[in-house]
Amino acid sequence: MNVKDPFQTRGKPVIVGTGLISLDIVLGPGEEALPRLYAGGTCGNLLIIMRYLGWKSYPVSRMNGDKASKYVVDDMVRWGVEMDWATTKPSSNTPIIVQRIKRNKAGEVSHRFSWTCPNCGAWLPGYSAVPATAVEAVAEVVKSPEVFFFDRVSRGAITLAKLYKEKRALVVFEPSGVGDPRLFREALECAHIVKYSEERIHQIEGFGRVNGPLLEIQTCGAEGLRYRRFGRTDGSQKWRRVHALPTNAVKDTSGAGDWCCAGIIHHLGLNGVQGLQNATNVKVLDAIRFGQAMAAWNCKFEGARGGMYASSKTTFRTKVRELLEGKDVTLRSEAERPDRIGNLGCLGPACEAKARSTKM
Repeated sequence: MNVKDPFQTRGKPVIVGTGLISLDIVLGPGEEALPRLYAGGTCGNLLIIMRYLGWKSYPVSRMNGDKASKYVVDDMVRWGVEMDWATTKPSSNTPIIVQRIKRNKAGEVSHRFSWTCPNCGAWLPGYSAVPATAVEAVAEVVKSPEVFFFDRVSRGAITLAKLYKEKRALVVFEPSGVGDPRLFREALECAHIVKYSEERIHQIEGFGRVNGPLLEIQTCGAEGLRYRRFGRTDGSQKWRRVHALPTNAVKDTSGAGDWCCAGIIHHLGLNGVQGLQNATNVKVLDAIRFGQAMAAWNCKFEGARGGMYASSKTTFRTKVRELLEGKDVTLRSEAERPDRIGNLGCLGPACEAKARSTKM
């Protein structure tokens, strides 16, 4: 990598994001593992990581003060995220996602997600988009961010994307699914960077090439990723493969895509869309490798951002630099996890309803 200091920023660039911001309940391997609570979701993780890298992060969401939102808000505030627009009206229950980490006899790690309470089995609340009528007030206050990020298709998210695109922000879209095809195409046309997993290939390719994205990134799990650029005359429209960084002692791969996306944004979004437009192919590759190095580091911890709780920021930066130099790294926990709890109670609104019906 040609960047002397991959963590360098100028001033405090701003990112605004809307999409999945959830409470993550992480259950490690083994019956004795205690649950841990984190602010999470693709958008939530991305915005916290960007703050960790020195950005000013503004989540736009509808948290209503329920039990789950209190955990999420406390965690985001801990990392310095700006919460001015995290409780946009009309408010709604905070999504809750349960992640179970498994390890097979060969020592290989996998994880799965569920949306039911691990205690009572009731359904946990899902995502509710911020309506278009509420987002314009955000743009009137946070007027010119360098980056706008969204991971769910909604009229509100598209409205913000269009407003910020007009102000030369870099618009990054990481779709989790198509939903409304008409809105999805509109979202693609708003975005400068579109990043999605290989599991979504058939959905994205079904829309063909649309005007808008300048950079398309397709992640391929342990195989790394491939990308292509548009709007240039240097032949970069061809797919280019970037293999994942080799790493051992993997504890959890959840959140790897969020770290990778954050690294890409950190390098290409400091000057808004102009940064991507002016970036050489080497600069784009450097951005991707930086994101992959951060992802490889975090895979050595449990949880989508587990490394942030177990290592100091100084160690984090040192280890990521070593990974960029081609070294694998051995890590040890340096800090206690204040988010670790023992007796996890029911957190979802449906849990209370189920408890009432059981008593009747």
